[in-house]
Amino acid sequence: EVQLVESGGGLVQTGGSLRLSCTFSGFSFDDYAVGWLRQAPGKKPEGVSCINSRDRSTSYADSVKGRFTVSSDNAKNTVYLQMNSLKPEDTAAYYCATAPYYLNKEECHPTSFTTWGRGTQVTVSS
Repeated sequence: EVQLVESGGGLVQTGGSLRLSCTFSGFSFDDYAVGWLRQAPGKKPEGVSCINSRDRSTSYADSVKGRFTVSSDNAKNTVYLQMNSLKPEDTAAYYCATAPYYLNKEECHPTSFTTWGRGTQVTVSS
């Protein structure tokens, strides 16, 4: 059974930074993708960033390009999301999720993922 645990959320002021971590276990696929997704109150979930295990290729939503960076430590089964220059519109519940296959850039969206973590809240105050 795949299990995902997110951590690192919190309250930060506009312009601040946070680093989210996602540690996963029970994953037996050699080729997989991990994504960061978020959902703000009253809005649909959206893909924020994805990373592939095969080549560590990454993708980002336009709204976070240049501010967020996704990285992975395969030995630790952990994926990180470094979030800089945070804005109030980044406020949301952030989830990590896994897909048992390689994802192209245009596939980094919620429907591509089969297993989700419980999420961690990020709140950016103005």
